[in-house]
Amino acid sequence: MLNTDYKFGEVHVLASQIEAADDKVQFKHIFNNENGGAVLVAFKAGQKLDTHLAPAEVMVYALEGEVDFTILDKVNHLKGGDFLLLGAEVPHSVLAKTDSKIMLVKIKP
Repeated sequence: MLNTDYKFGEVHVLASQIEAADDKVQFKHIFNNENGGAVLVAFKAGQKLDTHLAPAEVMVYALEGEVDFTILDKVNHLKGGDFLLLGAEVPHSVLAKTDSKIMLVKIKP
């Protein structure tokens, strides 16, 4: 079953669906089901997500700003418009170099 607050056929500006906050990294689910989903993540400059494992295969798309996305100790610098792919169960971390927004598209293997 698909979980979403959005209606099929409606047009939205993706980056305006989430705003960064000073106290913590913000997350907003666009949709999800048992096979994966799409999540927006907003950071203030300097905020980070410590090393953790991806529960699914992930496409990371930088909407705005610049982040350092570290995979297996390799730093990948993403800026608005860039994307990378990440395998399931791969350790990674994220550090926002500027105020930033990214979208994660998750597909369970």
